[in-house]
Amino acid sequence: MRNKEEYLCEIPQRLDTFLAAAIGQTRSQIAQLIKQEAVMIDGKKVSRPGIKLKEGQNITVIFPEVKESEAKEVDFNVEILYEDDDLLVINKPSGVTVHPAPSVKEATLVDWLKHKGIRLSTISGEERHGIVHRLDKGTSGTMVVAKNNEAHEFLSKQLQDKSMGRYYIALVTPPLKDDVTIIESNIGRSSHNRLKMACGLEHGKYAKTMFKNLALSDDEKVQLVACKLFTGRTHQIRVHLESLNRHILGDHIYGLHPKQEKAERILLHAYLIYFIHPRTKEKLYFKADFDAVMSEKINKKFEKEIINEVIDSNYIMHSFTTTA
Repeated sequence: MRNKEEYLCEIPQRLDTFLAAAIGQTRSQIAQLIKQEAVMIDGKKVSRPGIKLKEGQNITVIFPEVKESEAKEVDFNVEILYEDDDLLVINKPSGVTVHPAPSVKEATLVDWLKHKGIRLSTISGEERHGIVHRLDKGTSGTMVVAKNNEAHEFLSKQLQDKSMGRYYIALVTPPLKDDVTIIESNIGRSSHNRLKMACGLEHGKYAKTMFKNLALSDDEKVQLVACKLFTGRTHQIRVHLESLNRHILGDHIYGLHPKQEKAERILLHAYLIYFIHPRTKEKLYFKADFDAVMSEKINKKFEKEIINEVIDSNYIMHSFTTTA
């Protein structure tokens, strides 16, 4: 039996604003309820969160039952970089998928979060586990996870208004020609291969990436680059590199040629993340160390002294602020 509640509007205002205050939930959660046709005004179902309510109107909400699924057994470890009552910052391992899907048979990061007991409250019936942004399965590195609805809303807004930022490090071949490379090109689903994205498409979404040369390998065939995302499109770094006939070592989807050097994982790592804490409003910075595979490749190909200098957090962030 689904729970039903009724509310009376006493002051004219937007429907989503009224219900957010009446129920004590975020407007995004209210929007999900309305989208599921779980809200009625004077007995009539509504589909728009921005409807203007009149004084004396009755609003009925039918709350869906929460559908919870059992967590799969997890066979991987996740390094926790920071944790408090509001959020969790992790170093996601390469090879771990973030969200469950019908095509994903193995345990995901969401399963790991379930085992940790991180479940956001929900009124729309869907399971929510605080994922603010995602990384591709093969990509490792920093991710922030919200532990309550308020933190999720606050962090998601930062992702949209760009006050949250991420810097990636990748091993690219062949090297980029310029010290700083900026690519602005729309990204959308490829019409030739549904597994791939493509850029330069009219129907695609605007995307901007900046690449900074950090070091050149001893044989001058591979380049260590830092990447800054100004947007967050699927496969953005990989697609923008492909548009310049470059690719990341270990990338089997956007790789150039089967005879080129291979790696057991894509050598792309979300190295740094910064954001404003939802409760303290302090600006926080976190760095995730490379795993053994990426560390071994970097140490094998580049001079250690140079690497220690260029992967310094301040060096990377300063490089982008002076060239953006």
